[in-house]
Amino acid sequence: MFDRRRIYVLPTRFGLFFATLLAVMGMGALNYNNNPALLLSLLLGGVALASLIAAQLQLSGLEIIAVDAESVPAGTPLRLRVHARARPGRVRRGLQVDWELPQGPAAPGEVLNLTAQRGEADIELPTRRRGWLDVPRLRISTTRPLGLARAWAYVWPVAPLLVYPAPESSGPALPDGRGEATRSRMKASGEDVHQLRDYRTGDARRAIAWKASARRGRLIVREYEQPLGAEVVLDWPSTSGLGYEQRIARLARWVDLAEREGRRYRLVVPGQAALGPDHGVQHRHACLRTLALMPHG
Repeated sequence: MFDRRRIYVLPTRFGLFFATLLAVMGMGALNYNNNPALLLSLLLGGVALASLIAAQLQLSGLEIIAVDAESVPAGTPLRLRVHARARPGRVRRGLQVDWELPQGPAAPGEVLNLTAQRGEADIELPTRRRGWLDVPRLRISTTRPLGLARAWAYVWPVAPLLVYPAPESSGPALPDGRGEATRSRMKASGEDVHQLRDYRTGDARRAIAWKASARRGRLIVREYEQPLGAEVVLDWPSTSGLGYEQRIARLARWVDLAEREGRRYRLVVPGQAALGPDHGVQHRHACLRTLALMPHG
């Protein structure tokens, strides 16, 4: 929770201009013995001082209860959620949440409004590599109510966030299943002829049914039914010939592909216990977490 010892307040550029204007007005009023102008300067000065206190009160009593995010592949911006709450009795709107760059000013942030004493703001953090990402120091600030002063306080998130490995953009299909339970899928090559279909770009020439094509006046392809293991093994040796990070990227792609196809899969990588066979959100997270935390080559 922010208290007055953790909140900093300084004038904005507009506040400095306003203070200079008040000083000139006050000196002119004293020089010409103009009481109405002097009274106006004092009133505006009191308003400026009140705005400093009001800006500090916008943050006083505010509590950041959680900072979390869902894991994303490396290279994809990570949506960081900042959850806040405050004591009732004070309206808190227009709070700015941003994070500080390693060098230079803070990155553009998002607005935090508290409704029913609770609020949430989402900010984007860039990700460059897989593994744990240390969240930079966050800044909560406001220039309300008059923009004459900026009040701010800092938050230091403790727990790092996990970044998945970036999957390979394109690559081979899933390895054939090795489990006992099997099902079938249609391929251009296999054991038993299942049906004929029109030619598609990329089909092998040996799969073309030339006699049927001649009768119909268009290219026809034989489609076979090939047994496919329901359980897929994604192991490290199956990616031989690739670089270290490329092997991790291919396994990450296969994990996502197996999930999309609803396949049960098992991940086997050096130095780690085999995961699965299984499928679902939790199994996918466990597999991608294992790949993300592998030693960097």
